[in-house]
Amino acid sequence: MRTQSSATTSAGIAVDNPGTGTAGPSFGTLQAGLGVVAFSLTFPATAWGLEGFGPWSLIAVRSVLAAVIAGGCLLALRVPPPERRHWFGLAVVAAGVVLGFPLLTTLALRTSTTAHAAVVVGLLPLTTALLSALRIGTRPSRTFWIAALAGAAAVLAFTVQQSGGALTTADAYLFAALLVCAAGYTEGGRLARVMPGWQVIGWALVLCVPLTVPMAAVALSFEPVHLTAHSVTGLLWVAAGSQFLGLVVWYRGMAAIGIPKASQLQLAQPLLTLVWSVLLLGEHLTVAAPLTAAAVLVCIAVTQRARG
Repeated sequence: MRTQSSATTSAGIAVDNPGTGTAGPSFGTLQAGLGVVAFSLTFPATAWGLEGFGPWSLIAVRSVLAAVIAGGCLLALRVPPPERRHWFGLAVVAAGVVLGFPLLTTLALRTSTTAHAAVVVGLLPLTTALLSALRIGTRPSRTFWIAALAGAAAVLAFTVQQSGGALTTADAYLFAALLVCAAGYTEGGRLARVMPGWQVIGWALVLCVPLTVPMAAVALSFEPVHLTAHSVTGLLWVAAGSQFLGLVVWYRGMAAIGIPKASQLQLAQPLLTLVWSVLLLGEHLTVAAPLTAAAVLVCIAVTQRARG
């Protein structure tokens, strides 16, 4: 999808102007890639966090901490509230990215390994591209879709093989998380074309405060907390890295290079997650990993060159 300099696209969607601060395609790809690296650490960090926090406590506290960071930035820079027409999109971002995806994946990770949970992000690029086509009228080329489907199939086959192919209750959480996150990414990418990406996630986090603060208070009163180096580090990363900073660069990247192309960079995320799982959690990989990595990199290269 090509970024235009005019106020709206033919579909009537507002796009970038000089005031949004969106970078060019090359820097946009770099920012989206940095977002993928940040997200690839989410599952291992969540596993660490669950060593000392209950699932509801971890989700609520991470959202509150991220909202404090985002709210502080918004106040310090005296950013005015978004226009009324943007609040519905921000609510979708909040429901999908701030609350839905973290909650559902955390519940899944109570009984699932990070390798198994990686199936979600393996399918997320394709789902995001599909929702983007439905929501804002993007029409990627046939080559794009063939490469995207091939990459998603390769990642899905690898992650399912790693988990033994069994479908469990955790899978229901993971597939639900896939849908809500794709919706949040699509709306966030659309909004990041008319306002800075950090403000998109910042306002979405602030919007959730009336829910996350009481939720944190209740969850902490019922779920025991055992503070360890792992649990605190995991909590801080999912709050500051995954929930705020990663989404800032991710939304900026999507605004610069388009939602479908940016979403395909996430095909590399499951493999990065598996690398972190080996280094941080002591999980083991099979010889299929480098073969899948090569296939995914080819698919990424094709989708980045395909014209929408």
